[in-house]
Amino acid sequence: MKIACVIPAWNEAKNIAKVIADVRPYVQETIVVDDCSSDDTAALAGAAGAVVLRHPINRGQGAALQTGNDYALAQGAEIIVHFDGDDQFRATEIPAMTAPIADDRADIVFGSRFLGRQTNFPPLKRYLIMPLAKLFNRVFLGIQLSDPQCGFRAFNRRAATATKIMNREWAHNSEIQSNAFRAGLRIMELPVTVVYHRFGLPLSAGFQVIKDLLIHKIIK
Repeated sequence: MKIACVIPAWNEAKNIAKVIADVRPYVQETIVVDDCSSDDTAALAGAAGAVVLRHPINRGQGAALQTGNDYALAQGAEIIVHFDGDDQFRATEIPAMTAPIADDRADIVFGSRFLGRQTNFPPLKRYLIMPLAKLFNRVFLGIQLSDPQCGFRAFNRRAATATKIMNREWAHNSEIQSNAFRAGLRIMELPVTVVYHRFGLPLSAGFQVIKDLLIHKIIK
């Protein structure tokens, strides 16, 4: 069964070679989508053995993931894994994430930072931003999951096709979850380990995510 790992990357020269080296033992193809980096991310990723796709302009993480999905599907991948390029996830957990799909028990598996594994959240994010995001997802999008924004996930071909990403920026995480529920996919959550070297969205960006999701919901 061909497993492809899609890694969106923007200015990840510091981490990308290590991430690729960690991932490659667990997948058949590693695809790095370089989102118009200004550093040596693309060159280092190619030297480390990844297939490198490049955006000529910066389009956002959601767009990079969709570019990777499209390529992986065209190359015959049966399972697609999303994995970050900043070394915050653990590649050793890829087999656990893909096993339910390989065994035909799930169409899509979402990683969760709230099911018992190590995650060094700052208090504001853990106790305010994430609970609010989870509440928003449940009330407005019908998503019944413990983690609203984890980027570690795995799809079969049906799920990758049914959850096409339209939000180019950070709202794509909730969009994928929403589309999975809308499509009636078999959904599973599993605990994942996350160790942050830098922290992600500021509070202002969180409000932008909500705005993008509401616009997306209205358009639909």
